[in-house]
Amino acid sequence: MKFAGVVVLLSAGMAQAGFDSVEALGEALFFDVNLSQNRTQSCASCHDPEHAFVDIRETAAGRAFSLGDDGVSLGDRNAPTLTYAMLTPPYHINDMDFPMGGQFWDGRAADLAEQAGGPPLNPIEMGMPDKASVVARLSENEDYIAGLEAYFGANVFDDADATYGAMTQAIAAFESTDLFAPFDSKYDRALRGEYELTAQEALGKAIFFSKDASNCSMCHMLKQFPTDAGETFTAYEYFNIGVPTNLPGRAANGVLKGKIDFGLLGHPDVNDVIEIGKFRTSGLRNVAVTGPYMHNGIFSDLRTVILFYNKYNTLEPKWQINPETGVTFGWPEVPKSLAVRELTHGPAFTDAQIDALVAFLGTLTDARYEHLLEQ
Repeated sequence: MKFAGVVVLLSAGMAQAGFDSVEALGEALFFDVNLSQNRTQSCASCHDPEHAFVDIRETAAGRAFSLGDDGVSLGDRNAPTLTYAMLTPPYHINDMDFPMGGQFWDGRAADLAEQAGGPPLNPIEMGMPDKASVVARLSENEDYIAGLEAYFGANVFDDADATYGAMTQAIAAFESTDLFAPFDSKYDRALRGEYELTAQEALGKAIFFSKDASNCSMCHMLKQFPTDAGETFTAYEYFNIGVPTNLPGRAANGVLKGKIDFGLLGHPDVNDVIEIGKFRTSGLRNVAVTGPYMHNGIFSDLRTVILFYNKYNTLEPKWQINPETGVTFGWPEVPKSLAVRELTHGPAFTDAQIDALVAFLGTLTDARYEHLLEQ
């Protein structure tokens, strides 16, 4: 496989590579299944580079939750895309006194390196018992030894914490390459005058950025103006949008259906109960090809997501139905902190407007993933 300008050869044994940069070392580590307990799972297992760095493996929970290295365990949250994750600010309280930023759905990891350190030690993910065990696996590979010593110091293997930290920093360096954030979608090309949006895409764009027609850009816009380059389509803040419990997913992973996902309240630095059930607003880059959606993967289709938002603006029965199940969307898992002001914006969307929004969101797909729109 060839990604960040480096050829990585993977086998059932060790990853072999010449590391002419720390990013190349991180790339090899990203694809190495030997860093999991049973040597079956790598970072790429849940973040497939051929599919915008999400998990496309089918499980008993569909694609909502990822399968662990033990071949049995399922998580309780959906693995988000790593595209554009490098641009997520560290968790902090912004000037408006709102929490924002951080990796994972609850922001508990400050940056990509800290995020990369989570899955190897998670018993339902890669399942390694401790950092020393991971370091032992790294030590099996002479290239890793040479690479880590070259980029992180000759004494990096003297301490397991230091070695583990160096590994995560190398993975983060790979995840910070242009491969993950090329800004080459139809939307970006249109801004540069290299592509003309279709009438439907242009309508969707107008609706998306309109303060009167929708509230999309309130939460899904970082830059000041729609014409600003480098938009990630998230303000990185936290909201409870009333997502119902994924009951089929809970039936598959064994988590009690009545268990509440605390969201932001589960962050180690957060203790205000008002933050319960809030999750970081996802960026919309590649959203058309990175389903299922929401923190618990409850919706499979992007149009369903827009219908879900639409239900807050009308009492008309037909708009309360989830087309994927044929019944109503269901009650919020956490009603207490529901973002009522943000979720209600005025008249309900029409079918044509919903289709236009879906079309516009498709223009946010990186060029190398545009073929997935047809699948």
